[in-house]
Amino acid sequence: MSQQSVVVGTIGSDAHVVGVTLLEHALEEAGFDVRNLGAQTPKETFVDVAAETDADALLVSSLYGHAEQDCEGLHEALAARDADPVTLIGGNLSVGQSDTAAVERRFEQLGFDHVFDTETELETVVDTLRADLGIDEAAKEPARIRS
Repeated sequence: MSQQSVVVGTIGSDAHVVGVTLLEHALEEAGFDVRNLGAQTPKETFVDVAAETDADALLVSSLYGHAEQDCEGLHEALAARDADPVTLIGGNLSVGQSDTAAVERRFEQLGFDHVFDTETELETVVDTLRADLGIDEAAKEPARIRS
């Protein structure tokens, strides 16, 4: 089986790269083929790379609090390119992020499949992605019905 491919990076003007680098290493160790776009990546680049590589998942990291503006139209642009990766976003997604449930709802309304806060463990992100992509952790391949 070929590796599931994921695209990761920080979006917009966000220059924080430590979290996305740690995420890259955790995903690679979990067996994913990771394309790290790095910091300050325009959403158009996320869309282009996801479409060109037929990515299974797109993971956006943002710590500077302006992710909502940066992600506006991301899912529509993916659809326009016939790209349909699982999308996850995490970090400090809005300035004064005190109502996590409201922030989560807003990003789900923008089209994200999963929204994580700054306290989320990397293992949780990896496990969530495995579940979404149907990867059986023990076998490291798509889960199959066992008789």
